[in-house]
Amino acid sequence: MIENYFDMVLSLSVSASVFCVLMAIVQLSRSVPEEDREFMDPLPFILNFIWPLVRIIAYYGCSRLPFTYLRAVEERLRRNGVSYMMIAEEFIALRIFSASFTLFFGYLLIRMIGEWNPVLFIVLPAVGFFYPDIWIRDIRKKQIDGILRTLPAYLDFITMAVEAGLNFSGAIEQARKKAPPGPLVIEFGIVLRDLRSGINRAKALQRMAERLDIQEITSFVNAVVQAEKMGSSMAGVLRIQAEQRRNERFQRAEKKAMEAPVKLVGPLVIFIFPTTFIVLAFPIFIKFMQGGYF
Repeated sequence: MIENYFDMVLSLSVSASVFCVLMAIVQLSRSVPEEDREFMDPLPFILNFIWPLVRIIAYYGCSRLPFTYLRAVEERLRRNGVSYMMIAEEFIALRIFSASFTLFFGYLLIRMIGEWNPVLFIVLPAVGFFYPDIWIRDIRKKQIDGILRTLPAYLDFITMAVEAGLNFSGAIEQARKKAPPGPLVIEFGIVLRDLRSGINRAKALQRMAERLDIQEITSFVNAVVQAEKMGSSMAGVLRIQAEQRRNERFQRAEKKAMEAPVKLVGPLVIFIFPTTFIVLAFPIFIKFMQGGYF
């Protein structure tokens, strides 16, 4: 009877605590300024659910961090291609939320399993804290692969549009509509946004090259800026750039094809060879067993 009463009181206390926490989150979220994401990249599906909590942590806690640290984080976000998705304060808040959630979820698992290990309370928050860094590095890798894969096609479309009589801005707009989807759609959209805001073409392209920090994009931008300064034919320069980027893509494909046999050695030695040896050795072992050698 006493145990049932204790369990009931504990359940009511936990429910009341959860209710108070939810009410506090609602009150705090009302004080956070509304975010205008009209000109920002869309959030991933999972982040949409936790974003109000991230915004609360960013507004009340991370906004008071030193400016130099926030600027360094902002530079990292810019290099990894997510600076138009979130600001530095929001990324730090995401790391804090990830560490807290990982600790809470790990605590529940430990209680369910029944094995207590204090080391997990150090490892789990660390893993959660650094997971957003792994996530943005993965985004950066996918961004580079997508850009290098679709860049020749974009340059072909821009070249054809310029040869058809369009200016450079109109050619980029046509390329965004006709070329295959990828990260370049977003990047060229930012270039057009900069051009419409009054930034000259050379500066808008150089800002794109600084954001992406990819050698092929930098080469393309330098060629376009140089052609504009020298008065050279823009269509001819773009066609040469498209041909060079296409040759580089074929060279990267050949390099990956040559690296494939070397990368297959590990799985062969670890997984396939042992299994093959077991299958071949099993009948021999049975013969020895039947012959009385063992």
